[in-house]
Amino acid sequence: MRASTRGSSSIARAVAIVADVMAFVIGAWILLYLLDANTGNSLVQFVHDAASWLASWSYDLFTFDRDWVQVVVGYGLAAVAYLFIGHTLAGWLARR
Repeated sequence: MRASTRGSSSIARAVAIVADVMAFVIGAWILLYLLDANTGNSLVQFVHDAASWLASWSYDLFTFDRDWVQVVVGYGLAAVAYLFIGHTLAGWLARR
């Protein structure tokens, strides 16, 4: 039984890390946007593309008049959801 617990723990850790990375990428884009980063830069464009893909389900969920609020809420909602779901799933896996 010890081996299966160790396996569940490893899977749980991997799920939590993936959720953290996804939220980090989205958070990095929010920060780059707020700091008015050069979108012509390849790193900035990569982060924007990845964050846009990850937050494609949440970005237009709410609409706001101010662009910065739209970015913070639209992308931030996805980041929070990934953290919550990922860590909840990781906790469940760790207990198995």
